[in-house]
Amino acid sequence: MRVEREKNIPFEQYNGIDSFAKLLREVNKIDGIERIRFVSPHPKDFTDDVIDAISNCDKVCKLIHLPLQSGNTKVLKEMNRKYTKEQYLSLVDKMKEKIPNLTLSTDIIVGFPGETDEEFEDTLDVVRKARFEQVFMFIYSRRKGTPGDKMENQVPEEIKHKRFNKLKELVESMIEENNKKYVETTQKVLVEGTSKNNSNMLTGRTDSNKVVIFEGPRDLINKIVHLKIVSEHMWYLKGEIDG
Repeated sequence: MRVEREKNIPFEQYNGIDSFAKLLREVNKIDGIERIRFVSPHPKDFTDDVIDAISNCDKVCKLIHLPLQSGNTKVLKEMNRKYTKEQYLSLVDKMKEKIPNLTLSTDIIVGFPGETDEEFEDTLDVVRKARFEQVFMFIYSRRKGTPGDKMENQVPEEIKHKRFNKLKELVESMIEENNKKYVETTQKVLVEGTSKNNSNMLTGRTDSNKVVIFEGPRDLINKIVHLKIVSEHMWYLKGEIDG
């Protein structure tokens, strides 16, 4: 809705839909739409009405992307992110309390200029507490013309890679632990096509965006099926058609 507001397009033409929460509720009513997913909002956009809409709308996926970038308040300020570590974790707690079966994904940048070992540890602390289902990890790289490029105390490449590997190890250990909860459960999977690694298998995604591979006829592609998860692997689950 921000684009329309900036262009001064009156909201009346949207039938009273003047907020993202109302948009979610209206899209949720549309016949033929089975799954609603949105990505990369700023944490400030998760207002109470949006959280309630996610909780109440059965078609809205319960995997929510909540960008973190850094778990340290000082680094967040340097990044021009308008929240603190404590505010971020408080938002996570609120969302988990109000949204049943919520899972979270996030973005994290390692090695922002001036980041110390102690400040990086704050990022690891948030990862442990939030228990993200997916983490998109990036090593900070300088870009000409950006404020970060002009900052002093650039983190040496060796240290950035060392921190990245430490984060990666933690994230993968948590993914391995999280994946175990899916085994022996039945999941609704949107079938996307054949597996890239095995053309005899189909692949799809759960509501929480987990990749599932399974054997089945190709006429299931673009449909939602119920699969029993029989085994877990680091980057995918294996399923069987339930019943």
